[in-house]
Amino acid sequence: MSLTFYWYPKCGTCRKAKKWLEDRHIAVNDVHIVERPPTREEIKELYQKSGLPLKKFFNTSGMKYRELGLKDRVNEASDDELLDLLASDGMLIKRPVLTDGTRVIVGFNEQSYEKFFGQP
Repeated sequence: MSLTFYWYPKCGTCRKAKKWLEDRHIAVNDVHIVERPPTREEIKELYQKSGLPLKKFFNTSGMKYRELGLKDRVNEASDDELLDLLASDGMLIKRPVLTDGTRVIVGFNEQSYEKFFGQP
């Protein structure tokens, strides 16, 4: 199973997730979400496979999100507009994002990762 791990190395949550994976010897393909943000098409695919509302892909605690005043816009914008926004700047994307090409986890929660990997 090939895993892709979109992350920002300075993000504490990303580092926790990375350590969780490393502690379990789970290899991932690291993708620096700022240096090589996912394309609009990649984000759309991740969104469709995640089963989550598109607004859950936004890093709502990030400075960029606040600077752009997206709080109200995210609730009113179309999916096309939201995809364009997410593709415009990797810092707008909630991280980390982990995918095996079929399933997607956004953010880090130990229980979600355990369930994803079938661990108790």
